[in-house]
Amino acid sequence: MKIAVTSKGPAQTSPVDERFGRAPYFVVHDTESGSYEAVDNSAGRGAAQGAGIQSAQRIAETGAAVLISGHCGPKAFEALSAAGVVVMTGARGTVEEAIQQYREEKLQRAGGPDVAGHWS
Repeated sequence: MKIAVTSKGPAQTSPVDERFGRAPYFVVHDTESGSYEAVDNSAGRGAAQGAGIQSAQRIAETGAAVLISGHCGPKAFEALSAAGVVVMTGARGTVEEAIQQYREEKLQRAGGPDVAGHWS
């Protein structure tokens, strides 16, 4: 299974970015191989509008089944849900720590967006 985490940097030791659509990177962890891959989110981050939707498409392209972030807005949540991606919110610390929080069931599965659109 692949788990994507919103990140301020390209490494598993980078801090989690609380924003989804405008996060600079997504760090994708493959639980089967143990590998990490940094995915640049410059298209979403630089979008004048639709950052969440573009970022959700990028997550879907990675094959991630789970997204871990601090927050998720309405359009992004809808796009991620349509792609079958489970959204977990409330992550803090580094990417590695967020994945550990997920494994220990310390994150909340989002039932919907937890911030308004255009949240920054």
